[in-house]
Amino acid sequence: MWLTLLARAQAASFAIVHATVLPVSGPPIADGTVVVTDGKIAAVGAGVAVPAGIETIDATGMFLMPGIIDIHSHMGVYPWPDANAHGDGNEAVEAFTPRAWAGDGFDAEDPAIPRARAGGVTTIQVLPGSANLIGGQSAVVKLRPAVVIEPMLFEGAPRGIKMAVGENPKRVYGGVLDDDQIQTRMGLAAALRAEFQAALDYREARKRKEPPPKDLDLEVLLDVIDDKIRVHLHCYRTHDIDMFFRVADEFGFKVASLQHALEAYKVRDILVAHGTGLATFADWWGFKMEAWDAIPQNAPLVSNHRDAQGRGVPVAIHSDSASHVQRLNLEAAKMLRYGMTEIDALESITLDPARMLGIDARVGSIEVGKDADLALFDKHPFDVYGRAQRTWIDGTVVYDRRTEGTPDGIR
Repeated sequence: MWLTLLARAQAASFAIVHATVLPVSGPPIADGTVVVTDGKIAAVGAGVAVPAGIETIDATGMFLMPGIIDIHSHMGVYPWPDANAHGDGNEAVEAFTPRAWAGDGFDAEDPAIPRARAGGVTTIQVLPGSANLIGGQSAVVKLRPAVVIEPMLFEGAPRGIKMAVGENPKRVYGGVLDDDQIQTRMGLAAALRAEFQAALDYREARKRKEPPPKDLDLEVLLDVIDDKIRVHLHCYRTHDIDMFFRVADEFGFKVASLQHALEAYKVRDILVAHGTGLATFADWWGFKMEAWDAIPQNAPLVSNHRDAQGRGVPVAIHSDSASHVQRLNLEAAKMLRYGMTEIDALESITLDPARMLGIDARVGSIEVGKDADLALFDKHPFDVYGRAQRTWIDGTVVYDRRTEGTPDGIR
């Protein structure tokens, strides 16, 4: 806690002037000004008066956007260099490990983290891997420089949990014929139902005069049922998506996001009806059978879809990669080619992932009162030649190209 307070205390007051401001929550502001006071955005607009005595940053010809948010990251739990000794993302000892928390395995000194900051990334959701049906709880962190996770944790962010269906848990737990293994998608669904029913039975048993011992796994699942934890589901195919929503409806819990979901474009109405967001790749496909029917129009088709009541689906472009996260702005830029509007593409790496994580009151757009998590590019962030020049978190510079250059000289 004291490290976080120290970081906040160091947050400066300053103004960025003459930038093209991309607030995301509204249209671009030509020759815009953003004033930051004590780590918060104090003023935004054209012709905003700059308070006397504070640092002024001339951003003529540059573009200022909210800090980029990656809703699907394994940085820290699969840190560089890649080695078995560092692989802490999958607790693949049993199909259900909701008691596990990604933060307990997070390496804050992962060399990938400063490279992400150099790409304008300020917040990530660190997820367990997808070996298990329920792999564990996520950690939402701001990429503040630190050697341990505590000062990086996003204060007040809702809890999240990673679940998975389809080929991954089938492959991990279906390798041998054994009563304790899961062989089919039928078995996956049955196992999910049994585990959630066990949680409800456990709740009733805990009310008895002689209750059973506390079960950490079932306690977490009760929090899921009670809507205290946001569910993020690894999935790809339509029948897996449909099955999981049946289970969620049966036990009365919500699904915050479908992760990957390369066939989401076929079941857009189901996502709208359940108020569920989509977090997906820009154009990864074909790396396994369930990724075969992917199309690069997936995200735009879902983003542009509205039901009869005008309701839509928040859509995020995620990285799932310590390399792609460094250029997440360009992953989003690809969506313009396939039918997404510029504002929706900007939202896909800022405001929409913030909505799915439940942190949109704090980050995801440049608005008065929000955290000063900002990224300044020398060209439009969708320009392939553009580079982040500075990145701020809570008003504190966490990357400055003038002094740090490009990590390892990568251009």
